[in-house]
Amino acid sequence: MSNSTTKYKLLSLKGGIAGVVFPLKEGSNLIGRWDPESGSFPEVNLDSEDVDAKVSRKHAKIDVSENGSATIEDLGSLNGTYINRGPKLTAGVKCKLHIGDEIIIGKVFLKFLEN
Repeated sequence: MSNSTTKYKLLSLKGGIAGVVFPLKEGSNLIGRWDPESGSFPEVNLDSEDVDAKVSRKHAKIDVSENGSATIEDLGSLNGTYINRGPKLTAGVKCKLHIGDEIIIGKVFLKFLEN
Protein backbone atom coordinates (compact mmCIF):
# COMPACT_ATOMS: atom_id res chain seq x y z
CA MET A 1 0.00 0.00 0.00
CA SER A 2 1.53 3.31 -1.03
CA ASN A 3 -0.52 5.48 1.35
CA SER A 4 -3.51 5.43 3.66
CA THR A 5 -5.65 7.97 1.79
CA THR A 6 -8.84 6.71 0.24
CA LYS A 7 -9.62 7.41 -3.40
CA TYR A 8 -13.10 5.90 -3.42
CA LYS A 9 -16.07 5.44 -1.15
CA LEU A 10 -19.41 3.68 -1.06
CA LEU A 11 -22.53 5.67 -0.16
CA SER A 12 -25.57 3.76 1.08
CA LEU A 13 -28.72 4.71 -0.83
CA LYS A 14 -31.25 2.22 0.53
CA GLY A 15 -31.02 -0.05 3.53
CA GLY A 16 -31.12 0.50 7.28
CA ILE A 17 -29.52 3.96 7.24
CA ALA A 18 -29.31 5.79 3.90
CA GLY A 19 -26.45 8.25 3.60
CA VAL A 20 -23.77 6.23 5.42
CA VAL A 21 -20.33 6.57 3.79
CA PHE A 22 -17.86 3.67 3.68
CA PRO A 23 -14.31 4.74 2.68
CA LEU A 24 -12.44 2.24 0.51
CA LYS A 25 -8.71 1.76 1.12
CA GLU A 26 -6.13 0.74 -1.43
CA GLY A 27 -6.02 -3.06 -1.57
CA SER A 28 -8.80 -5.44 -0.62
CA ASN A 29 -12.05 -4.22 1.00
CA LEU A 30 -14.34 -6.97 2.29
CA ILE A 31 -18.07 -6.23 2.19
CA GLY A 32 -20.27 -8.15 4.60
CA ARG A 33 -21.45 -8.36 8.18
CA TRP A 34 -19.23 -8.23 11.27
CA ASP A 35 -19.22 -11.59 13.05
CA PRO A 36 -16.41 -12.51 15.47
CA GLU A 37 -17.56 -16.16 15.69
CA SER A 38 -16.90 -16.75 11.98
CA GLY A 39 -13.91 -14.40 11.87
CA SER A 40 -15.63 -11.89 9.58
CA PHE A 41 -14.39 -8.34 10.13
CA PRO A 42 -15.29 -6.54 6.88
CA GLU A 43 -13.96 -3.10 5.98
CA VAL A 44 -17.48 -2.37 4.71
CA ASN A 45 -19.66 -3.62 7.57
CA LEU A 46 -23.30 -3.62 6.42
CA ASP A 47 -24.68 -4.93 9.72
CA SER A 48 -26.73 -1.79 10.45
CA GLU A 49 -27.80 -1.45 6.80
CA ASP A 50 -28.93 -5.06 6.44
CA VAL A 51 -32.40 -4.91 8.03
CA ASP A 52 -33.61 -7.98 6.08
CA ALA A 53 -30.52 -10.14 6.80
CA LYS A 54 -29.72 -10.61 3.10
CA VAL A 55 -26.00 -9.77 3.31
CA SER A 56 -23.57 -12.66 3.79
CA ARG A 57 -20.82 -12.37 6.41
CA LYS A 58 -18.26 -12.40 3.59
CA HIS A 59 -20.44 -11.23 0.71
CA ALA A 60 -18.16 -9.49 -1.79
CA LYS A 61 -14.90 -7.59 -2.03
CA ILE A 62 -13.72 -4.48 -3.79
CA ASP A 63 -10.07 -4.33 -4.78
CA VAL A 64 -8.53 -0.90 -5.33
CA SER A 65 -5.18 -1.04 -7.15
CA GLU A 66 -2.27 1.38 -6.82
CA ASN A 67 -3.07 2.78 -10.27
CA GLY A 68 -6.60 3.65 -9.10
CA SER A 69 -8.64 1.00 -10.87
CA ALA A 70 -11.29 -0.83 -8.84
CA THR A 71 -12.98 -4.20 -9.24
CA ILE A 72 -15.75 -5.97 -7.36
CA GLU A 73 -16.06 -9.72 -6.88
CA ASP A 74 -18.91 -11.72 -5.34
CA LEU A 75 -17.55 -14.26 -2.83
CA GLY A 76 -20.25 -16.88 -3.33
CA SER A 77 -22.96 -14.98 -1.45
CA LEU A 78 -26.43 -16.44 -1.07
CA ASN A 79 -28.37 -13.36 -2.26
CA GLY A 80 -25.97 -12.09 -4.89
CA THR A 81 -24.17 -8.93 -5.93
CA TYR A 82 -25.41 -6.73 -8.77
CA ILE A 83 -23.99 -3.72 -10.65
CA ASN A 84 -26.40 -1.16 -12.16
CA ARG A 85 -29.30 -3.63 -11.84
CA GLY A 86 -27.67 -5.96 -14.34
CA PRO A 87 -27.42 -9.74 -14.04
CA LYS A 88 -26.17 -11.35 -10.83
CA LEU A 89 -22.37 -11.38 -10.73
CA THR A 90 -20.73 -14.77 -11.09
CA ALA A 91 -18.93 -15.75 -7.88
CA GLY A 92 -15.17 -15.40 -8.17
CA VAL A 93 -15.24 -13.22 -11.30
CA LYS A 94 -13.87 -9.67 -10.94
CA CYS A 95 -15.88 -6.88 -12.59
CA LYS A 96 -14.49 -3.39 -13.19
CA LEU A 97 -16.17 -0.58 -11.28
CA HIS A 98 -16.79 2.91 -12.64
CA ILE A 99 -17.60 6.12 -10.75
CA GLY A 100 -21.37 6.32 -10.22
CA ASP A 101 -22.02 2.57 -10.44
CA GLU A 102 -24.87 1.35 -8.27
CA ILE A 103 -23.99 -1.81 -6.35
CA ILE A 104 -26.67 -3.99 -4.78
CA ILE A 105 -25.52 -6.28 -1.96
CA GLY A 106 -28.47 -8.37 -0.76
CA LYS A 107 -31.07 -5.59 -0.35
CA VAL A 108 -28.56 -2.81 0.40
CA PHE A 109 -28.07 -0.25 -2.39
CA LEU A 110 -24.67 1.46 -2.59
CA LYS A 111 -23.18 4.05 -4.95
CA PHE A 112 -19.47 3.81 -5.93
CA LEU A 113 -18.04 7.33 -5.76
CA GLU A 114 -14.74 9.21 -5.79
CA ASN A 115 -13.65 10.91 -2.56
